[in-house]
Amino acid sequence: MTSPLMAGIAVAAAAYAGKYGIQAWQAFKARPATMRKFYEGGFQPTMTRREAAQILGVRERTPMDKVKEAHRRVMVANHPDAGGSHYIASKINEAKDMLLGKNKGGGSAF
Repeated sequence: MTSPLMAGIAVAAAAYAGKYGIQAWQAFKARPATMRKFYEGGFQPTMTRREAAQILGVRERTPMDKVKEAHRRVMVANHPDAGGSHYIASKINEAKDMLLGKNKGGGSAF
């Protein structure tokens, strides 16, 4: 008697889980495109203010002190002495220089 009852409960639970899974998937697909797309990756040949802001995780018109804080935070996480890449570190420094107006068009060392 308990065996058919347990089977019925299991089937009902699977049906509810399937229903809510389908609803969640449809909600996921219905999101705006800007929310589900990530940055495609790669660096542009010449760094722009937009790319520099994305690297540091700030807005393009962020004040100098906030740019310096963001640079320090990102550099600590990616410093070559702590196992980070020299190339990424140079791009982080280039992004800081670009946002602070110190970029003289030299670009990355790489």
